[in-house]
Amino acid sequence: MTTLANRRRFLKSAGISAAAANLMLNLPSLATASGKPARRKQRLVFIFSPNGVIPDHFWPDEPGKDFTLKRILAPLESVKSQVMTMHGMCNQIKGDGDGHMRGIGCLLTGIELFPGDIQGGSDTPAGWSMGISVDQYLKNQLQANAETQTRFGSIEMGVMVPDRADTWTRMSYAGANQPVAPIDNPYQMFNKLYGQTKNRELLASVLDDLSEDFRRVERLIGAEDRRMLQDHVAMVREIELELQTELHARKSEPGDSAQRDAGHKVPELPPNIEEVNDNIPLITRMQMDMLVNSFAADFARVASFQITNSVGQPRMRWLGIEEGHHGLSHEPDSNEDAYEKLIRINTWYCEQVAYLAKRLAATPEPGGEGSMLDNTTLVWTNELGKGNSHTRNNIPFVLVGGGLGFQMGRAMDFGAVSHNRLLMTFCQAMGHDVDSFGNPDFCGDGVLTGLA
Repeated sequence: MTTLANRRRFLKSAGISAAAANLMLNLPSLATASGKPARRKQRLVFIFSPNGVIPDHFWPDEPGKDFTLKRILAPLESVKSQVMTMHGMCNQIKGDGDGHMRGIGCLLTGIELFPGDIQGGSDTPAGWSMGISVDQYLKNQLQANAETQTRFGSIEMGVMVPDRADTWTRMSYAGANQPVAPIDNPYQMFNKLYGQTKNRELLASVLDDLSEDFRRVERLIGAEDRRMLQDHVAMVREIELELQTELHARKSEPGDSAQRDAGHKVPELPPNIEEVNDNIPLITRMQMDMLVNSFAADFARVASFQITNSVGQPRMRWLGIEEGHHGLSHEPDSNEDAYEKLIRINTWYCEQVAYLAKRLAATPEPGGEGSMLDNTTLVWTNELGKGNSHTRNNIPFVLVGGGLGFQMGRAMDFGAVSHNRLLMTFCQAMGHDVDSFGNPDFCGDGVLTGLA
């Protein structure tokens, strides 16, 4: 019987619930009971925001270590030593679908879309991607190894992602023609992680059950693990209070119960029609807090975090912006008002990446050295390089954190290379060499060099 099975049987015999046991199985006090040194954890998170960026206020001018973070990337200043910007990544995938569809559908798969009946603009209709995405590929590799198996393998989170299933709304694929839907409802995510909530009003009982389970094992574990469990309980309590506060606020809002249950207004819309949700900032923070918590509990080591969708149309009223993001992104650069608003929108997206990075940096690595950010790499990306040109050249790829073992604190410029090579590089850095990823026609030059 494996060590993992032995630990699971021990916790079950102690009367520990399944929700608590999945956290405790990874505590250093129990995980190292066999005397085998723990392998360094590597985590990878793909963060998506839509509609391109404003390049002149995004990319550093100076390559190398002596670079300046421009206005959009300025929120990353406090973790600059852990930042790498990667200019010159180009999505060269052709075929069916409009620029936005191929932008998001081929972003992590590196391969064409199937022919289909989803019409985008004046381009050829298309369907789903023809291949697996890199996050799901790495999940499968990690889950195939007993040393790196986790409860979920990967976590797919979203914020205000429409319920409709089309190419604009999906970036992760379990395989050809197999899109993976992100969970953008914090209540559903909480239920997925802890598995005991019958409805939102029972969150307190979930916390009570976890707290009691933790008390049962406190005498069996070390001081570091006790602190980790205490931090976990505090995190769950904070999330619970935020969820209940948000639930109470929404109960007083007009609208039918189905819309309230979904967490935001979700009409049946044709593609590219605007959606509005003033709770995006709150939901983003709630989801990111749960993601940090999930990583601390070793529920998964790969994640995707999709903020809205390709051609996303949030109205960022919290920034004083009434227009939809996608509509603004089509304005010419000469429209100074729209140009300034797009800078502010993309700066806000960067602030969310920075928030997640800082949370990870402030969390000690459970059972290891340094912080969780030292063992996690965030990959912030986009389906377009620039919104009003629909170019898929110079797609934003900004990396934060030491999970991949790259030499960080640098601005890199690769000229113009296929982003398939970057997908191959992610695989190699996670310990899984591949000869190609996605369409092999764009992989002939192999992985990127000069990163480690």
